[in-house]
Amino acid sequence: MAQPLRQQAGARAARPAARIWLALGTVYILWGSTYLGIKYAIDTIPPFLMGSLRFLAAGGVLYLLAIRNGDRRADPVGARQWLAALLIGGALLVGGNGGVILAEQYAPTGVVALLVATAPLWMAIIDRVVFGRRLPALVIVGLLIGFGGVAFLIGSPGSGHINLFAAALALAAPLCWASGSVFTRHVKLPIRPLVAASMEMLWAGLLFGIFSLVTGELGRVHWQHISTTSIVALLYLIVFGSLVGFSAYVWLLRSAPLSLVSTYAYVNPVVAVILGAAFIGEAINARLVIAGGIIILAVALIVVARNRAASQARVPVSA
Repeated sequence: MAQPLRQQAGARAARPAARIWLALGTVYILWGSTYLGIKYAIDTIPPFLMGSLRFLAAGGVLYLLAIRNGDRRADPVGARQWLAALLIGGALLVGGNGGVILAEQYAPTGVVALLVATAPLWMAIIDRVVFGRRLPALVIVGLLIGFGGVAFLIGSPGSGHINLFAAALALAAPLCWASGSVFTRHVKLPIRPLVAASMEMLWAGLLFGIFSLVTGELGRVHWQHISTTSIVALLYLIVFGSLVGFSAYVWLLRSAPLSLVSTYAYVNPVVAVILGAAFIGEAINARLVIAGGIIILAVALIVVARNRAASQARVPVSA
């Protein structure tokens, strides 16, 4: 009798673990694949227009699904929340994702993904410079290693030269993402994370649309020349990159240790490099491999150090 009970208990414990790994694998693959999706989408869709269509569609669907759920009385959505969503959505999605979209016009997807992976480095710097938080020694080591890897990727001589303008755009993207991530804690966003995310997407879609109008994209676009591949890639970004991928990430934040969830930061660029090589023939040279290894090592050091510091802060000190 005891043996079946133990087996049932083990099966119940295994189910949540399996769901966590399924969700984590979803984030790994889907977010890692968005770099390739963006490359295909902007092949015949102007970049700002593509961003506008993506986030208006994803944000609209997510808002309709999320706004009716949760405690609406305790979590009202008013002008203050919409303003906060404008600020954070502008930083995360317009600055962060927009930098990726523009950089991919001039650089391979794998290179852009590796530079975007420096977001944890920028978060640590912002925490220190803006908020005066002390950086653990391991974080400082990670910063030195990480920016050394960036310098090697961009500045080392030989084959695989990186376009400096593309590199600047790709580095601006994680700086914007890190700024939005850090300042999220200091604005009045809705408590329900999917509601907040949908509002940020809607603002991003609107801002991208304004940029598309101002830069004359809409006047130059020839709708009949937009390829089926670009349309499919855009739909992939809307459904899988924004809706499915983000929902899995939000669920993981509530169901799995942060140290495990954070591993997406150094798995995504590996996925992006592999997919770029497999589908569009991007070169994997020595410069990319060495610099990528250095950057991912630095990100891992910073993520581990920050998670360790956060867990120690939550542990009460006994008298």
